[in-house]
Amino acid sequence: MSFALGVILFALGIGVTIALHEAGHMVAARVCGMRVRRYFIGFGPTVWSTTRGHTEYGLKAIPLGGFCDIAGMTVNDPWTEEEEPHLMINKPTWKRVFVMMAGILVNIVLGVLIIFGVAVSFGLPSAEAPAPKAVELVCSSETDAVQGNAQDADCSGEGSAAASGVAVGDTFVRLDGEDVGSIPEVIAGVQEVGRTAGQDGSAVGDTVTVPATVQRDGRDVDLDLQVQLVEREGQTVGAIGVQFDGRTEMVDYNPVTAVGGTADFTWNLGKQTVDALIDLPQRYWPVVQSIFGAERPDDSPVSVVGASHIGGQMVEHDQWMSFLLLLANLNFFLAVFNLVPLPPLDGGHAVIVIYEKLRDRLRRLRGLEAGGPVDYVKVMPVTYVATAVLLVFGLTVIVADVVNPLQLFP
Repeated sequence: MSFALGVILFALGIGVTIALHEAGHMVAARVCGMRVRRYFIGFGPTVWSTTRGHTEYGLKAIPLGGFCDIAGMTVNDPWTEEEEPHLMINKPTWKRVFVMMAGILVNIVLGVLIIFGVAVSFGLPSAEAPAPKAVELVCSSETDAVQGNAQDADCSGEGSAAASGVAVGDTFVRLDGEDVGSIPEVIAGVQEVGRTAGQDGSAVGDTVTVPATVQRDGRDVDLDLQVQLVEREGQTVGAIGVQFDGRTEMVDYNPVTAVGGTADFTWNLGKQTVDALIDLPQRYWPVVQSIFGAERPDDSPVSVVGASHIGGQMVEHDQWMSFLLLLANLNFFLAVFNLVPLPPLDGGHAVIVIYEKLRDRLRRLRGLEAGGPVDYVKVMPVTYVATAVLLVFGLTVIVADVVNPLQLFP
């Protein structure tokens, strides 16, 4: 029951996000003196609509987006004589760009407000990566287990880290001459030591000694760290038999301190969102493979279907903070995604408007008249290609979310 509730709530959250995004365009257009003809949530056949003033409001059958129809958005749009004073193409450049960016600004503001609410209500995860602090010392198997999990393989003894003098509670600060400040850095450094040793002729089961420094009771302790060579997924890498606590620390805030905490968290989340968008193309093929039974990566992109499924899992496990942060993340992703300078996205329309302004400035320097609005027929091939790519990508992810959805919890 709680899972279904989470799915419904997150789907509603997505709907509200889309509605507010389009409302941002609508309100900005009216403030700038433009005529809004239609404001719809969804695509396809109309389920319900009503007209107020000059605008038709409504819902359509496929709830995968929305649109705000502004009179004269392009020179190719037909318009009536009565609409002519309110055409978008006749407005100043800054107003046209502002209207196109308004939906994106709404998503950013909404995301920030959600994060602020989480900061005051629950606190926020620390922006700093968990320190590489040893919580358990174990032995390391020389080869992978049958299930592919090295932890399940048989091994005995105290492990190379314990033999090197590492103690529970030690925090690694330096490894093989390099400073380390996070768990991934320690793991990568240890593995690289073993990989290099293997290339130099050492065999699985051998050990390589490298200098390391740990913090213990507030002081630095230098160690000769023994790195054991093991086989993982067909490669020779290093292991030391240390388990770290990877849980992120929580920071509590009040309404005043939450302002700075929200700003820092938003900045880090924004950078992660940009990185995720840049990496999106290379994550496509693993999604395709997951449809046919391959394991789906944890960082796999999801559609509104998959995001709602994840939201259901979070509510089912009483992870309301994560639920809200996922909704904030969705808003930031929509904002960054819509900034991509390709039509039919908002960023694509804004780029065309800016191009008109720069082109006309150059024409004036040459003593020529302004060139007028861009003929969208000439950019339709780019629009068709971009739309087709987005459609194929979106449908692929939706299918994967149905047949092989991401599972956050065992």
